[in-house]
Amino acid sequence: MSGAEFVPLSLTPMLIGILVAVACALPGNFLLLRKQALIGDAISHVVLPGIVVAFLVTGAITTWPMLLGAAGAAIIAVAAIELVRRLGRIEPGAAMGVVFTAMFAGGVLLLEQSDTSSVHLDVEHALFGNLESLIWLDASGWSSLVDPVALAGLPVELPRMAITLVAIVAFVVVFWRPLKIATFDEGFAQTIGMRTRPLGLALVILSAVAAVAAFDAVGSIIVIAMFICPPAAARLMTNQLERQVAWSVVFATLSAVLGYVLAGYGPLWFGFASSVSAAGMIATTSGVLLALTAFFGPHRTRGGTAEAQI
Repeated sequence: MSGAEFVPLSLTPMLIGILVAVACALPGNFLLLRKQALIGDAISHVVLPGIVVAFLVTGAITTWPMLLGAAGAAIIAVAAIELVRRLGRIEPGAAMGVVFTAMFAGGVLLLEQSDTSSVHLDVEHALFGNLESLIWLDASGWSSLVDPVALAGLPVELPRMAITLVAIVAFVVVFWRPLKIATFDEGFAQTIGMRTRPLGLALVILSAVAAVAAFDAVGSIIVIAMFICPPAAARLMTNQLERQVAWSVVFATLSAVLGYVLAGYGPLWFGFASSVSAAGMIATTSGVLLALTAFFGPHRTRGGTAEAQI
């Protein structure tokens, strides 16, 4: 494929996929070690109805209404979990499962019952996103990368995810030491004066921001996969946190690139007439990489997070 074809048709979707994968994988490392890996799944369940309501109110899919809708849904979810836990006298985990499932189902029902035909917002879009359509129409080749006029026509999802990733990287760099200590020994972190609860809440909020920013581009499936698969695969490669984070970035990037290529060209290699969902294939590729590390990773036999070294 020449630059005149690759740059406008494939470069921006691939870059957006990479940015989304890395933005989710970075906080996913700490969520995994804190045994909160499924919180990415929970976030994707909670934000869906909030995003749909935000669209129904504003009539547009834009960043700030989506973020506000997701934040409102998260507040409702927290209140509902506490209410279910107290009224039902059940464990918090069970209450979370009930609320998250109910909210996701409510979001799907809202999508099905609402008139979203004028925009790319439906159940399939919510699950698998719209990555293939994020092409760069104003580009004519590699020279467009330095053309201000062409750069003005970049899909808005690309700078949005770039800003989101920069914010996540900045958070991890600034709070690296407290994150590291609190993740491996929260009790010790508290004895030396660290406020572990606000730090944990900030990590969850950051994960929610990544999930919301990625939602309309890649949907919820890839977000769930990227929060879990690259960090889990990286954990099987090393028992040092710095190396685990680095490995997770490598696996996230590899999943995005290979998944996008296989989605577009893989079916054609086997004689099929059309491609498959890029987001779905990226998630599948991340799962395959996790399976490979489970069989061949050097630290696959070491159980539990206690083996990891600070």
